[in-house]
Amino acid sequence: MSTAEVDQLTSGASNRIIPILKTLRTLIFFIQSFIFSLVILLLPRRPAAGAPKSQVKSWKRKSMLRREDEDTMRRRALAEDLKMGFETDDGEVPCRWSTSLFFGVKRNALFCRSWIPVSGELKGILIIIHGLNEHSGRYAQFARQLTSCNFGVYAMDWIGHGGSDGLHGYVPSLDHVVADTGAFLEKIKLENPTVPCFLFGHSTGGAVVLKRTFVQAASYPHIEAMLEGIVLSAPALRVEPAHPIVGAVAPLFSLVVPKYQFKGANKRGVPVSRDPAALLAKYSDPLVYTGPIRVRTGHEILRLSSYLKRNFKSVSVPFFVLHGTGDKVTDPLASQDLYNEAASRFKDIKLYEGLLHDLLFELERDEVAQDIIVWLEKKLGCSIEK
Repeated sequence: MSTAEVDQLTSGASNRIIPILKTLRTLIFFIQSFIFSLVILLLPRRPAAGAPKSQVKSWKRKSMLRREDEDTMRRRALAEDLKMGFETDDGEVPCRWSTSLFFGVKRNALFCRSWIPVSGELKGILIIIHGLNEHSGRYAQFARQLTSCNFGVYAMDWIGHGGSDGLHGYVPSLDHVVADTGAFLEKIKLENPTVPCFLFGHSTGGAVVLKRTFVQAASYPHIEAMLEGIVLSAPALRVEPAHPIVGAVAPLFSLVVPKYQFKGANKRGVPVSRDPAALLAKYSDPLVYTGPIRVRTGHEILRLSSYLKRNFKSVSVPFFVLHGTGDKVTDPLASQDLYNEAASRFKDIKLYEGLLHDLLFELERDEVAQDIIVWLEKKLGCSIEK
């Protein structure tokens, strides 16, 4: 693959979360695009001859929902077809894997995966919450490394992602994703009451996991017994719009045109891995959303990030945060600030020199995975000593 081709493979988060308005001309284009779309949407439309206006609106809504349902079923079939099992060199199958549907707090069907070692006692369970626009199936190799060390793995696709319900790439509320994550954790803990559980979140998934610990702590004083700790991979902790006007108009447009795809946002984006094969695999994956960011989704990310950066000092859960110093999608300095300010007694950070955003898909992915496993085992060892 040529360098030019690699450059065209862009970050699902960078070219959707951080609009780059480098010039006044781009800024004007942004404002004009939204105003034009708003006018078009608000203009009265002529119903078909003989059809009541309410009937036309109802037909359009049903048609839209039918298309969304058809797309969901297509994506779910693709997710089911992914082969998540693996064999050792001598032909043995070291774990059993399965897929299922979990109904979230809004009764949406969320697609889930699990990998459980076939032998040995479980040391712990890691629950994976993927990043923006990707899906749980991308973490099969990481699951293989975890199960080889006797960790069970569960993963859940957000609403609008992977094999889950919803319009592809559209997140009506990240608070719902936070709540779904908590409900999924509770379900797994109920099924495995004696097994220590950890949450893992990548990028925006890391922000979701971190906020979940705030909510969990408020709802459950015995959080330490329910959640052993969290792992944050390149978390989206300090996401800022490139121009103040974007943050100012985002709440309004997220209400008026929530599903609008903002085509003016950083079309080239930023590479997320130095491994050309990993980039090609990601952006040729039909379950990875590669379209422009939807307005509501972008606003939700800005809103969640704003909440988190005001609350670093309130973090008390044990955590391990990892970040590449070459990451141009999320800010490694924000991870350092989280580590410095958090009240957690058990906390660790590792900054990987020169690595980009998708740490588990970098050339050093095995080293990164091993660092996570070592931290999990260290945390479990400390818990046993107590």
